[in-house]
Amino acid sequence: MGPILIIEDDKNLLNIVDTYLRNEGFDTIRASSGSEGMKYFSEKNPSLILLDIMLPDMDGRSILKEIRTHSDIPVLMMTARGEEYDRILGFDLGADDYIVKPFSPKELVARCRAILRRVYPEASDRNVTFKGIEIDDVSREAYVDGEHLDLTPKEFELLKYLTINKGRALSREKILNEVWGYDFYGDLRTVDTHIKQLREKLGDKKNLIKTVWGIGYKLEE
Repeated sequence: MGPILIIEDDKNLLNIVDTYLRNEGFDTIRASSGSEGMKYFSEKNPSLILLDIMLPDMDGRSILKEIRTHSDIPVLMMTARGEEYDRILGFDLGADDYIVKPFSPKELVARCRAILRRVYPEASDRNVTFKGIEIDDVSREAYVDGEHLDLTPKEFELLKYLTINKGRALSREKILNEVWGYDFYGDLRTVDTHIKQLREKLGDKKNLIKTVWGIGYKLEE
């Protein structure tokens, strides 16, 4: 899949949405105007567009209408208006979903995931690979240079999470929340223990997992 294109003129909201999506492993493109957004739509082949209705130079509904003349790319509308008329009009023009400001960034991420799973179901079946490490999310198997790794379920999830977020420094808190769950009350040393075990099983590839001092870990690009 391509990146998520965010078209939003509120710089603060644009930064928040961009940060949340990137922290969840998505690639993003930022546009602060309708004209800039349409330029990136034509050039960057995004997989999803987050579109603000009220833009300084172009009306979001007009942008959506123009997009629909060229593509059926999924579009999620973001707006301060919550009236039924606006939602219906957005759907009639071809919007895939609608979220009203102010919204929870976590809800927005969840809606993005739901849209992408629905529109690109084959993407969830693809393997994730990095420098000889291969993650098969369907069979729940992992390999290094073609050799099968004997991983526990949590080790598999940890390696998968690191691989999806390769190159990103991930805090222990973030890893604990994403791999073990927000309702897990274990010690942060749980992450260190599993990282140590994972490194041992990766053999010659163990040095790909870097310690980021004062923060946590990352799978180095």
